[in-house]
Amino acid sequence: MLRLFTLLLLTSLSLAQHYYPPAGSWESRPPAELGFDPGALARAVTFARSCETDMPADFSTQAEIFGRPLGPLPASRAATNGLIVRRGYIAAEWGDTAAVDPSYSVAKSYLSTILGLALDRRLISSIDDPVALLVKDGGYDDPHNAPITWHHHVTQTSEWMGELFGKDHAFIGKDEYGKGAMKPRALKAPGEHYEYNDVRINRFALSLLRVWKRPLPEVLRAEIMDPIGASDTWRYIAYDNATVDLDGTPVPSISGGTRWGGGLWMSSRDHARYGLLLLRRGEWNGRRILSESWITRATSPQGQRPDYGFLWWLNTTGRWPAASEQAFSAQGAGQNTIFIDPARDLVIVWRWHSDKQAEFYRLVIESLR
Repeated sequence: MLRLFTLLLLTSLSLAQHYYPPAGSWESRPPAELGFDPGALARAVTFARSCETDMPADFSTQAEIFGRPLGPLPASRAATNGLIVRRGYIAAEWGDTAAVDPSYSVAKSYLSTILGLALDRRLISSIDDPVALLVKDGGYDDPHNAPITWHHHVTQTSEWMGELFGKDHAFIGKDEYGKGAMKPRALKAPGEHYEYNDVRINRFALSLLRVWKRPLPEVLRAEIMDPIGASDTWRYIAYDNATVDLDGTPVPSISGGTRWGGGLWMSSRDHARYGLLLLRRGEWNGRRILSESWITRATSPQGQRPDYGFLWWLNTTGRWPAASEQAFSAQGAGQNTIFIDPARDLVIVWRWHSDKQAEFYRLVIESLR
């Protein structure tokens, strides 16, 4: 009898550790059942609530910070909000986590996944192939651009040269690029220099569109978000001038963020589902959605930075001291974040907060018993 009870208990714990929220609902569990000290976790949430971003709720500083806009922005955004997920269950939640807001560069990590899907489906033979093998729209005709590989793009080391949708790779000029304007510099060979550059990421997104031959929001919805039970409220909005010809059909090409408007507009709850998919190594309730090998590579050091994978920020250099070295995160302006710590079976989505991630994650992690 004792052996049977032990077996049932272990089975129950195993199932609890592999809960996947069904579409339209998400079960919460008391923090104590998920291994938290309830009082300590409550204090962590109180801290999170107190850390509102200084980005205006009406986006009135957008042009000042980023330069001339190319796409839309909402009239306003939600206040800081988020949720803490452990073993798949919601342990804590605060603010309006259903609000559909721009995610800024969190979108880059979604583009990484779309590349991973293309490799899984053999639409691209190798991440080390030159993009020019498949993409013949003139963007890689220049001798400097011709050697650029998918690996270069997804590690932000492409050094792609050119103009796209009215923005130049060099980021020169305050009117066009706001506080992000850069000083002129000599280009290096692809793969030799890391630069956080949205023009190049937008070129990467356009190249993915050429490969998939389908609008990327459609790919994301069908291949990722619908299978994990996300809502139908999210949108991925292109710039006003970013419609391209795709085999005779005009199709919007999406961006890697909201630097110049548009971008991925999504709720915290839907971001948390995506984070849980990554935590579960690409598997969702028995269905393989994304290869585990891709996630391993995407969340390991790549390119020129020891703390950067395939458009994911890593904890390899102690960015978040309390977290495990395996932790990784999607990061966007205004402080929009998806944080994943596999060693603790933990996903945290935190939106519109001040730059106190390390302290907040410490409070959450230290509340684990």
